Amino acid sequence: MADFPTETHRFTSFDGVELAWHEVGKGRPLVLIHGYFSTAFVNWIKYGHAAVLAEAGFRVILPDLRAHGESAKPHDPAAYPPDVLMRDGMALIEHLGLSDYDLGGYSLGARTVVRMLANGAAPRRAALCGMGLSGLLATEGRGGYFRRVLTNLGSFERGSTEWMTEAFLKTTKGDPEALLLILQTFVDTPREKIAAMTQPTVVIAGAEDFDNGSAQEVADLLPDGRFVEIPGNHMSAVSRPELAAAILAFLRD
Repeated sequence: MADFPTETHRFTSFDGVELAWHEVGKGRPLVLIHGYFSTAFVNWIKYGHAAVLAEAGFRVILPDLRAHGESAKPHDPAAYPPDVLMRDGMALIEHLGLSDYDLGGYSLGARTVVRMLANGAAPRRAALCGMGLSGLLATEGRGGYFRRVLTNLGSFERGSTEWMTEAFLKTTKGDPEALLLILQTFVDTPREKIAAMTQPTVVIAGAEDFDNGSAQEVADLLPDGRFVEIPGNHMSAVSRPELAAAILAFLRD
């Protein structure tokens, strides 16, 4: 596989907060959004997904969400209004002048994609990875879990789910205060809004991933949705080569 250099850029979002995005490859624009606690590098570059897609002829655009990665991590609660990640995503699309592009995300990234679609984003195709229906309809469910982790750091039994989540936070050098504020920005997407999203959409999830409910139910609700199962659970599926392969097969179809 060719070695694709990663370029890092910055822009000012709708409210003046500086955000980063990374690019790999040249060709058709494909915006991929990472998950909560993670970064563009960890989700999309580290395991080779971006390189696979770049080699297939895509300009892979990888934003670092607000409060994550190389983007700003303000501690002012006013910097975290409801749906701020959706607004940042829309601001990036506008900044780059994209009109004919594809859009995807993993976990919180997938939820952000759904929020963008619900608010007028118009990609050719969409990929929702690591996200089930309950994680779209009732966002507070997982938010409560992460709030518990972030407010009790250092207190969890070694090997527990919470301990593993905290360990992942350490590997990504996450900012607990900023990440806690992100939780107040989540917005539920009603079932009827999801059912009105007409873009061809692939819903990809690990066979053991039920952290956000059923991904199959998301695909079933979409007018033009299809479900692809890959190996792994919520934390491991993102590292599998089958993830990039499933995204690529869908975009090429």
